[in-house]
Amino acid sequence: MTTTQTTTVFGAGDYLQRAGSGATSLLVAVRLIVGYWFLHAGWTKFAFVAGEPFDATGYLANAESPIAWLFEIVAGTPWLLEFTNFMIPLGEFLIGLGIILGALTRLAAFFGGFLMVLFYLGNADWAHGYVNGDLMGLLLFAIIGVLATGRVLGVDAAIEDTDFVQQRPWLRYLLG
Repeated sequence: MTTTQTTTVFGAGDYLQRAGSGATSLLVAVRLIVGYWFLHAGWTKFAFVAGEPFDATGYLANAESPIAWLFEIVAGTPWLLEFTNFMIPLGEFLIGLGIILGALTRLAAFFGGFLMVLFYLGNADWAHGYVNGDLMGLLLFAIIGVLATGRVLGVDAAIEDTDFVQQRPWLRYLLG
C-alpha cells in the first residue's frame, strides 16, 4: 500500500516549496528585518519613548516634492496634522508588528508600501538618481505582500486554516 504525504518547508505554500528552502528562509529573513525596521521606527516616535510627542509639522511644511501641496494642506489643517502625528508612529509600529508576526501580512505590507510611497515622494531628492532607500523599502513591502511571506513561520498560516477563513476565502487576500 502506498500513501501520499505532502510536506512543507517551514509551513510554506506550494510556490515557495518549488523555490526551495533557501528562498523560503531568505523571505522569512526579509520579512523579519523589514518588520523590525518599521516596528523600531514607530516605537522610537512614541512620546513615552522619545520624551516628546512626534511632530511632523516641519517635515510637512518644508517638503520640496511633487506632493508638497498635499503636505502643506496637512500641515495647515490642525485636526489633520494631529491625526498624522498620531497615526505615523502607531501605523509604523503596527505595520512592523504585523509583518514580524506574519499576521495580516498583506494588509500590513499594503499600508507599509503606501507610507513608503509618501516617504519616497516627500523625500524627493533625486539628485543622485531615482533609486534610494525609500524606493527600496517600497520594493521590500511589495515582495512581502506579493509573495505572501506571512504564510511561512507566520500567524497567517494558522489563521488561514480556521473555519472562519475557509468559509470566507476572500479573506486570504488580507492574509499571507
